[in-house]
Amino acid sequence: MRVLTPILALILSASMATAGPVNFNAWRTHWFAIFSKVKFVPSGDAMAVTADGAVSITYDRLGEQEWGARKASWRWSVDSSVPATDLRRKGGDDRNLALYFAFLPNAEAERLKGTNSLRKLLNHPEGRVLAYVWGGNHQRGAVLGSPYLGNRGKTIVLRGSGTGRYSESVDLAADYRRAFGSEPDALVALALSADSDDTDAIMRGQVSNFKLQ
Repeated sequence: MRVLTPILALILSASMATAGPVNFNAWRTHWFAIFSKVKFVPSGDAMAVTADGAVSITYDRLGEQEWGARKASWRWSVDSSVPATDLRRKGGDDRNLALYFAFLPNAEAERLKGTNSLRKLLNHPEGRVLAYVWGGNHQRGAVLGSPYLGNRGKTIVLRGSGTGRYSESVDLAADYRRAFGSEPDALVALALSADSDDTDAIMRGQVSNFKLQ
């Protein structure tokens, strides 16, 4: 995860309605994917992912009508898993799948809503990111500091490393308060990553039925 996670800070989704599944066909793969063996295969409300000893991210910006979303739900599955890792360890924190929710203060979201610059979003000192992760050797519900984002990012473990199929439902507002000690502002972006470069493993999984409320 040497290249990926700093970029995660704030890159992501636009044509998403708060009621109903996300259409993954509109998502884009970040540029550094050309150097890795990660495949994102969208099919409407599902995204299949394969990472062969590699790391990458797919994303889409959120429209203004989604900024007030405070809950999310999705289904995900893993058929081939990376080994359990310490998600707090920079350069050794492989995970199967991670969904990122990026927030900005309302005034900054307004100011930057037309930007196409990922760097402006990701380096924004007032940005905050919640990352819900399937992977690692931690207890479900653990809130971990990000080895890449510092105080701007928190990892929330939903599933430890392994295979299976699960449905998730999260309270973004409650988790944001727990992670950052304040109320969230504008939810400006979403992203999905796969990360198996440190363990040189093959990960195969899928995310589907992704909804915001």
